[in-house]
Amino acid sequence: MILTLENPYSITYPKITAIACESGKEIELIEQFDCVGGAIWAKTQYQKSPLVTSVRTVADTNRYILNTGDAALHLQGSVFPAGISGAHVKGDEICISYLGLGGGGVGAAICRASAGGVIRSEYTESGGGKTAGSMIVLANNTRVLIGVDDTDTAEAGATWTLVHTIARAISTHNHEHQYLSHTIVQLYPVEFRTKNCVALVAEFATTSPQSLIDQFSDLLKAYTLSPNTGMAVYVGFSPDALLPYGWRVKQGYVDVSDTLAQYNGDTAVPGLSVLIAGRGLVGAIAAIPFYTKFEEALALCG
Repeated sequence: MILTLENPYSITYPKITAIACESGKEIELIEQFDCVGGAIWAKTQYQKSPLVTSVRTVADTNRYILNTGDAALHLQGSVFPAGISGAHVKGDEICISYLGLGGGGVGAAICRASAGGVIRSEYTESGGGKTAGSMIVLANNTRVLIGVDDTDTAEAGATWTLVHTIARAISTHNHEHQYLSHTIVQLYPVEFRTKNCVALVAEFATTSPQSLIDQFSDLLKAYTLSPNTGMAVYVGFSPDALLPYGWRVKQGYVDVSDTLAQYNGDTAVPGLSVLIAGRGLVGAIAAIPFYTKFEEALALCG
């Protein structure tokens, strides 16, 4: 039996997700891929676009930080064959425009227009030596970062597995919550640690932040094994204001009472909230700013 191919000259990106900052001037575009060669080629070429300020590969995704607006792309084969020409926030939607030459035009047109997460799209005919492109419309998601620490005991449990299992369950059962990343954060090895002294931060993109937070919190309370569990949540585009605190916890002992005095109630960091205020809250908050910063997260400073 000879196999047949339905669309031999087109692939579909499994998922494209977008998150806008609070001012609407920046967008993080997260493209999940299953063709590594095509994704790394796109990363190399798209970062030449005037709207792209940075790009990095995280697991099976390319993450672009974009300035909003439109940009004329002076495409040239081999030199600059494809890029991002538009990025706009329109209420609860985000519009992204791509343009490319030849095979780059196929990727810029049908490959992205047919991606998961696309609400609607417009695209031109591509293939051969044509110049082609697309405009895709995505949901304007909010980033939610959930930090957790101290869910296990000396006899049972592991915080990193519990957080991953809860995050997957929420993402699987409610498609408005997208589970984006899981980062293990090494903390200062305090004397009362279970063994390795790490905290966790799970990253989500969602259109319903409070629903996600409530579901995660309920499951964590139901399945934690420790009376000292801590859970903190950051809702917003960038938690970098928490980095000094995060490094402090990685470098030495920090008392939970000091942490509560600094961050509970009317917090000095907009978007941060305390959900479970056990001793593990210290690590939970410290983990948040290290999401997807894997090398820094795992650095042992003590």
